[in-house]
Amino acid sequence: MLRSKRLEVVLKLEQRREQAALDAMTAARQNLEQQQQRLVELRSYQADYRKQMRASQQGVVSIPKLQGWQAFIVQLDQVITQQERQVSQAENRFEAARKGWQQAYERRRGMERHIETCRQQEERERDQREQKQADEAAGRAFARRR
Repeated sequence: MLRSKRLEVVLKLEQRREQAALDAMTAARQNLEQQQQRLVELRSYQADYRKQMRASQQGVVSIPKLQGWQAFIVQLDQVITQQERQVSQAENRFEAARKGWQQAYERRRGMERHIETCRQQEERERDQREQKQADEAAGRAFARRR
């Protein structure tokens, strides 16, 4: 069996690895987008809540109510900070998955190039064999004519 044909098995394995890495990167990207969207929603909610709080402060507001609002804003700040960490972690996971896919892609491409090099070498060797056989046949034909 030709070497290039035997290497096709390795290429298929590299293709599967690349697809798995691509799937992992896609999942990590989706998770990152979800985490970013949740952060945007939290910030928007916080801005709306602050706006409502300011609007309702036009009149007289009791101290307990004001303290309750402030405590809620503090909780929102903590949730937003926690979500920012989630986004950062999701970014790190996505970047790691992207690098994993890039490495798998490069391995597959390298294997494809190697197989192509082997095919070219096999073709050259086949051409040389055919040329040698043609030369030998021509030599025999010439010798018989003499």
